[in-house]
Amino acid sequence: MKGKKKREIVEEYLRGGTSYRELGEKYGISSSTLQRWVEAAGRDRKGQAGAESVEKEEEADSAAEIRRLREELRREKLRSELLNAMIDIAEEQFEIPIRKKRGARR
Repeated sequence: MKGKKKREIVEEYLRGGTSYRELGEKYGISSSTLQRWVEAAGRDRKGQAGAESVEKEEEADSAAEIRRLREELRREKLRSELLNAMIDIAEEQFEIPIRKKRGARR
């Protein structure tokens, strides 16, 4: 996630009124990632976090994002397989062609 957007999310949390979980669901990030961002922002404000720790943080965030996206892709592939299986079963049991045939015109 870009640094500017990340800062905006952290600032939204720091303003109060929303939990890590709520913001995570809103922006599609894990609550633990958001918590790390908030903690890092606190260290940055105190001048304790260096560029190296920021890079490590971004690498960890990227790795977490890749894991999340891979899991999402796996679920969508499974969903697609299940939908295709449902169509196959429905076509077989009801003997009604559900899928649009190639070359069919409206």
